[in-house]
Amino acid sequence: MKREEKAARAQAILDELYPEVDAPLEHRDAYSLLVAVLLSAQCTDVRVNQVTPKLFARARTAAKMMELDVDEIRGIIRPCGLSPQKSQAIASLSRDIVQKHGGHVPDTFEELEALRGVGHKTASVVMSQAFGRPAFPVDTHIHRLARRWGLSRGKNVEQTERDLKKLYPPESWGRLHLQIIYFGREHCRARPHDFAVCPICSWAASKAQIARESRR
Repeated sequence: MKREEKAARAQAILDELYPEVDAPLEHRDAYSLLVAVLLSAQCTDVRVNQVTPKLFARARTAAKMMELDVDEIRGIIRPCGLSPQKSQAIASLSRDIVQKHGGHVPDTFEELEALRGVGHKTASVVMSQAFGRPAFPVDTHIHRLARRWGLSRGKNVEQTERDLKKLYPPESWGRLHLQIIYFGREHCRARPHDFAVCPICSWAASKAQIARESRR
């Protein structure tokens, strides 16, 4: 089966399983989403959603966050892990937003990725979910599934993102990003994984891919 055919069949299954998809990280604006995505690194969305209300009760805007001591931010977000790095990043990007963008989260990739602590994946989530711009956020989980399904041979998330963008139209990128995340959690976990019963891997994964993962 050609890659384009696999992509279309996988999308049909995802649309059937997840006709409506909501962003898993709770937020009320671009700033709260940006901070939530930063906190989600190596942390579950459930845990982030438990922590952010406490953080935003203290500082809901970038300007208010600037007034907090980094140690106070660190204490609040500690359950999310990596709190020394994340607290410094939140403080720094908040300062950047206030000093360089008048307190408003910028809405271009170039400006978002220039904020301290913000990488391409984080910027992609904000562009898609906060501003409704075409973006296909690819993390290690989506990278893994795209390889399993034969949609990409990319060796890293950047290459996989380019491959997926070639297979799907821009208007579908944000939706597919969320659908694949939910599918991975419910049907296509890293390990253990039964390829034979997975709604997509059962027909999309090659024998070579199954063998590679079986040896791990």
